[in-house]
Amino acid sequence: MTPEKANFAGNIHGGVILKHLDEIAYACASRYCGHYVVTLSVDKVLFKHPIHVGELVTFLASVNYTGTTSMEIGIKVIAEDVIKKTVKHTNTCYFTMVALGDDGKPVSIPQLNPTDPVHIKRNEEAKIRRELRMKNKI
Repeated sequence: MTPEKANFAGNIHGGVILKHLDEIAYACASRYCGHYVVTLSVDKVLFKHPIHVGELVTFLASVNYTGTTSMEIGIKVIAEDVIKKTVKHTNTCYFTMVALGDDGKPVSIPQLNPTDPVHIKRNEEAKIRRELRMKNKI
């Protein structure tokens, strides 16, 4: 992270991180489904630790769940201080992305079939988050 992305305290602006998160969610989702995608929602972005100027930031994204036209993308953010050799988990959040066809309307996507325990757990947790989103739909 570079100085122009920082606030007066020397921490990276939350909005900068949100922009990167949206771009990462787009890359992960569009690669998975082979279509243009748009952001439908973002669940619980909690800034657990600040990211400082000079830290290397890694975004780890995965498709956790698929519906008919939408999917949940989980993203974990890691910041590394290369001088002090410290690593911290700064954020985890979940984006719901919708695949669109050439006409701009939602299109069907390939269904996710997790097979290993980690991906099965992510899928089950994503189903719970989806149910909560649907229950609280306004």
